Amino acid sequence: MLKFEDALSLTLSRALDLEQEPVTLSNAVNRVLATDLYADISMPPFDKSAMDGFACRMEDLDKELEQVEVIQAGVEPQKEILSGQCAQIMTGAMLPKGADTVIMVEHTELSENGRIRFVGDQKKSNICYLGEDIKSGDKVLSAGTLIGTRHIPILASIGAQEFQVLCQPAISVLATGTELVEPDQKPKGSQIRNSNASQMMAQVAEMGLKGLYFGIAPDNEQETFDLLKKALDSSDILLLSGGVSMGEFDFVPLVIERLGFKILYQKIAVQPGKPTTFAIGHGKAIFALPGNPISSFIQFELIVKPYIYKCMSYNWNPPVLKLHAGERIKRKKTSRMSWFPVRINQEGKVVPMEYHGSAHIFAISNAHGFASFEIGQAVIEEGDILNVRPI
Repeated sequence: MLKFEDALSLTLSRALDLEQEPVTLSNAVNRVLATDLYADISMPPFDKSAMDGFACRMEDLDKELEQVEVIQAGVEPQKEILSGQCAQIMTGAMLPKGADTVIMVEHTELSENGRIRFVGDQKKSNICYLGEDIKSGDKVLSAGTLIGTRHIPILASIGAQEFQVLCQPAISVLATGTELVEPDQKPKGSQIRNSNASQMMAQVAEMGLKGLYFGIAPDNEQETFDLLKKALDSSDILLLSGGVSMGEFDFVPLVIERLGFKILYQKIAVQPGKPTTFAIGHGKAIFALPGNPISSFIQFELIVKPYIYKCMSYNWNPPVLKLHAGERIKRKKTSRMSWFPVRINQEGKVVPMEYHGSAHIFAISNAHGFASFEIGQAVIEEGDILNVRPI
């Protein structure tokens, strides 16, 4: 049984080698850059006014100034500013030659002879200078950047209309268990609704990827084999839940090996999610997650998500909040790392949710994240620092 850190390291070391493809700016969100990108122009591309005001010479601030023109954004100035002169200028407009400062409209008044008088206290130039944000030829974004909405204006500003990204892996999803019925059916007798597949499909979609759903495999070895083979024929990564414990009808590990895959691990020293299984073969990967919904949810976040990103050459470092425990939290068994759902109260402290175990999916509906006990740790005292993984 591997420690969580060892399982994660082993998993990431077996990331798939995906090819590159071009993508347009409008389709770039959630894609990973394959190459460095450089600025083709400086930003700002010229000295420009940071506000509405009057462009003039700093040395003339104690004089009444003659206004010689009005400069709007997008129009080049026509006149040089000489001593005793100014030009009305709009935010973002090009600074006229001769001017070295912009005075705010609010800091001026009109004299009786129609000239501009400065009545403020000038502390800065109020000018955005050529290339102060970035210079032509500078690296703007590095290969391996996961493109978010905040990167889109940067890409647009350097004219990056099409560029190379890593291909996204094709991901298939299925669940196992004769007891399962789809969410649109009402369970009868010993049946339960299949929530795990919908959950995993949603987690994949949240990453900007499209999962392919292959339904439910019953507790029959050959039917499980056939469905897994069909799913693998259409994907690079197969995600499935259930059938990985020690029950008489848990066929998944046997089927995985029949399909020609090598199982790298079947147990992780983590709770929930101990029977998480990872296998590789034929240039593909299989994650067989436990059937209990909290287990599959957490193990997707802890193991599967960083693996999918790694396949796209993105090193995902999930955000971790360091917060104080709002109360004493304890557990009985300490042989495994244990994750539990938590909420952040109005004081900014962490309190545990009511949690009945890995089948208690309703425990995470109002949770802000998960915190953990380390191996051997039985008690978290009030005031201790906890590492919280937001969800």
